[in-house]
Amino acid sequence: MKVYQTNEIKNIALLGSAGSGKTTLAEAMVYEAGIIKRRGTVEGKNTMSDYFPVEQEYGYSVFSTVFHVEWNNKKLNIIDCPGSDDFVGGAITALNVTDQAVILINGQYGPEVGTQNAFRYTDKLQKPVIFLVNQLDKEHCDFDTILNNMKEIYGEKCVPVQYPISTGPDFNAVIDVLLMKKYSWKPEGGAPIIEDIPADQMEKAKELHAALVEAAAANDDTLMEKFFESESLTEDEMREGIRKGLVTRSIFPVFCVCAGKDMGVRRLMEFLGNVVPFVSEMPKVRNTRGEEVTPDAAGPASLYFFKTGVEPHIGEVQYFKVMSGSVKSGDDLTNADRGSKERIGTIYACAGANRIPVDELKAGDIGCTVKLKDVKTGNALNGKDCEWRYDFIKYPNSKYSRAIKAVNEAETEKMMVALTKMRQEDPTWVVEQSKELRQIIVHGQGEFHLRTLKWRMENNEKIKIEYLEPKIPYRETITKMARADYRHKKQSGGAGQFGEVHLIVEPYADGMPDPTSFKINGQEFKMNIKGKEEIDLEWGGKLVFINSVVGGAIDMRFMPAILKGVMERMEQGPLTGSYARDVRVIVYDGKMHPVDSNELSFMLAARNAFSAAFREAGPKVLEPIYDLEVYVPSDYMGDVMSDLQGRRAIIMGMDSEAGYQKLSAKIPLKELSNYSIALSSITGGRASFTTKFASYELVPNDIQQQLIKEHEAELKDED
Repeated sequence: MKVYQTNEIKNIALLGSAGSGKTTLAEAMVYEAGIIKRRGTVEGKNTMSDYFPVEQEYGYSVFSTVFHVEWNNKKLNIIDCPGSDDFVGGAITALNVTDQAVILINGQYGPEVGTQNAFRYTDKLQKPVIFLVNQLDKEHCDFDTILNNMKEIYGEKCVPVQYPISTGPDFNAVIDVLLMKKYSWKPEGGAPIIEDIPADQMEKAKELHAALVEAAAANDDTLMEKFFESESLTEDEMREGIRKGLVTRSIFPVFCVCAGKDMGVRRLMEFLGNVVPFVSEMPKVRNTRGEEVTPDAAGPASLYFFKTGVEPHIGEVQYFKVMSGSVKSGDDLTNADRGSKERIGTIYACAGANRIPVDELKAGDIGCTVKLKDVKTGNALNGKDCEWRYDFIKYPNSKYSRAIKAVNEAETEKMMVALTKMRQEDPTWVVEQSKELRQIIVHGQGEFHLRTLKWRMENNEKIKIEYLEPKIPYRETITKMARADYRHKKQSGGAGQFGEVHLIVEPYADGMPDPTSFKINGQEFKMNIKGKEEIDLEWGGKLVFINSVVGGAIDMRFMPAILKGVMERMEQGPLTGSYARDVRVIVYDGKMHPVDSNELSFMLAARNAFSAAFREAGPKVLEPIYDLEVYVPSDYMGDVMSDLQGRRAIIMGMDSEAGYQKLSAKIPLKELSNYSIALSSITGGRASFTTKFASYELVPNDIQQQLIKEHEAELKDED
């Protein structure tokens, strides 16, 4: 295989809803390029993509598949992404390391929720988009309706380059209004028959050709001048205008294919090779220092590792993009993230489960290697005098969480090793060992996402696991001021234990002035502050600890022990055992013994005094509240809103976005537990949502009483 230069390389992401035909299209593309001799099928479980057992079990893409084709002296690196939003990590990663998105639309259904999600990601990352209407041979396909729907959603930027003469089982021809030719195929597909446009199609073809010419001319002043003069452009001028329009997202060309019959695939590949932007034409990535990294083969060598695959008999396969310079087998590079040295073994051009050894890869190219010692997803390997690192890929927040445990507790450590390995393959799996909840929590993008993890754990790793409802990280706080004292005294021969602490607790908010006095039961307590500590609690909120002891009632050396006693009770609130937050504690008096007082005595005294005061200070339970955004078709809006109101959500607003309604709400975390399943059920899988932690708020009184009872029952069970 030849070494491709940066200006001969194009990187493309295949996106679309589940079932839109991305895997079938990928199969047709590698077949047309001669990489495989026979096309496989999803049903036959023998495609180049979807080669992992879990994908063949479910019939869905779970991982993105990286492959390449050589076409017209260009190298097209293509990443086939999963369609299900549960596996959005693959699509996000692919869009960040490619320069062009091809979004497939199912000819039976038109734009679906997966189409909307994919487009939203391209919009966020400002990536060029080509729409590809697939499955034109299906019974209920109506191209004109689909195109109208697309224009309603994405605007007049959707400009057809092709349209089918007819759709349904007899589909076998399109009119290409860029080349102004008719393309038709024999039943086996493959190479097209190229003919002049029939007379009965000429008027429509000319009309769409004129629209395409105008859309292409709009992206270049010189072309626009020529268009105004002659109302036409040459093919090369149109390609140039379309390329510039792709870069600025001012045109979304629409193509037609039937990937299952290999019709239209070859023409699509010609367009990808001739027209879509090169790596060098796209905005440059920045490293963690904010410096632009130019894809220059003469620059310093820098590789970014964006994906890890784990394959039987091979181990980890590391996929990388050459951000700058070039790489050869045997190169010695330094891991900028881990400080370790790496020698690159054989480098490969990617072809799904297969790999093709290559001599060298230049800036902008994508490849893979195996048997690296210490490289993880997201790491950068650099050549001499280069220390670039990258963190430009941002994944969405988790949407679905479950506590996970090994059925055989002896396999817990083995399970954790497997989870760590899986997270290398899919960074949207987040594993949390919660000391607070005493659970191992797995966060993912949806129920199907976690079901896939369970399948892999049990079938690949041979570890039986079970999912449990995750506990909610409640918090406790107080709503009024209270006072308490406690004497710890213990005598058992020899030196005893003695410590007495008097303290006041009150709610704390940022910016509160220091206390000067308190009036409790008609008695005034004046405060003379000797010391103050403001502690940012690792679980959120603050503890402000004030020493206001006068007259040497408690020696200064015992103050750290008193603070430690308070902190111990903050870590286990008296109502539900949850962390406490936003409390100010003022120690104002106490007693000590010249012989029996020690740190332990004052720690125990402080712990008990704080607990007693906390219970008298109007204690309340707080629950985590999340910002929720739901993208939903307008005809399901009423049902979705009714469901949210039943979940104690507060609707904050509604807006329209790309053909969908966007519903904003605030909702308790507890009510989000099975929301992904419920939303899918309500909308037939046509809605999606995102969440983000917002704040802690007071729980309603009836729920607080229920939580307290549950905690008391747990304590009895432990006894």
